[in-house]
Amino acid sequence: MPDTHAAAQAAVQPLTGTVDAVVIGAGFSGMYMLHKLRDQLGLNAQVFEAGDGVGGTWYWNRYPGARCDSDSYIYCFTFDRQMLQDWQWSERYPEQPEILRYLEFVADRLDLRRSIRFGTRVTEAVFNETDGTWTVRTDRGDTLTTRYLIAAVGSLSATNVPDIKGLDRFAGKWYHTSRWPHGGVDFTAKRVGVIGTGATAVQAIPVIAQQAKQLTVFQRTPNFCVPARNGKVDPEVWAARRARYDEIIRNIRASYFGFELDFIPKSVLETPPEEREAVFESMWDEGGFRFWLGNYQDMFFVREANELCGDFIKRKIRRIVKDPAVAEKLIPTT
Repeated sequence: MPDTHAAAQAAVQPLTGTVDAVVIGAGFSGMYMLHKLRDQLGLNAQVFEAGDGVGGTWYWNRYPGARCDSDSYIYCFTFDRQMLQDWQWSERYPEQPEILRYLEFVADRLDLRRSIRFGTRVTEAVFNETDGTWTVRTDRGDTLTTRYLIAAVGSLSATNVPDIKGLDRFAGKWYHTSRWPHGGVDFTAKRVGVIGTGATAVQAIPVIAQQAKQLTVFQRTPNFCVPARNGKVDPEVWAARRARYDEIIRNIRASYFGFELDFIPKSVLETPPEEREAVFESMWDEGGFRFWLGNYQDMFFVREANELCGDFIKRKIRRIVKDPAVAEKLIPTT
């Protein structure tokens, strides 16, 4: 739905007084906190959100290729079984616009917006040692006293713009992936440089390369990367997942990482090479996080085991990248 909330709230008088809880941020965690506090615990809760709509990461991050890197059937709220039944993702790893639509669907379903002030940034939160309350102030003149203050701003929400000498004199245009123009960027006939080869760059680089006249990637440290194997999800698979959501929820809550993945309960060092190679190939073909989070149990804890797993991906990189010199630059060494 259109982001008209900030404009509508511009004329609203500043909030004053006392509430039970203040939540900063209206992304996944902030939306859940509001629902939990207001609808399940019956508290008077107020959310402040700097953006003009819900979504958090998925409101701000609109760079080319932005999509979820977790399987969509678990990248969602699990507290409402009917919501799980009523929403269907189109892909294994949905793109940013679809994830934002999902969060807007949740906000509508739970009537969350009436307790959120959009286009509002918290500028100060002072704790009162005497009575154990917080005084929270915003850039729109709100001043609230609250017993509970929840910072649901995310661990990576602050934009890190590198201190690049001469950036202020750069005659071209530059962008940061976490503050991408909502109208998009046209790279047609442009020479483009991308700094970094982390998770975001891995998504953005192939998409930008399809449009740009020339693309140069500046890499400091190479990262291991496995295929995602994204694609449409078979309707029969969705039907099966809907039928077993209770089991899925139990699995992810009992797992180490929040996925339906568990370690292989044996040592990779004690596995015959042929068997080990077949398992690695199977995980590579499946794609996603299994090679990382569903591998042999000693991969995380024994250097020799980790090196065996890493060597498999190194061999894959050398086969995929035709230029041997470039391949070596793309292979982590530490």
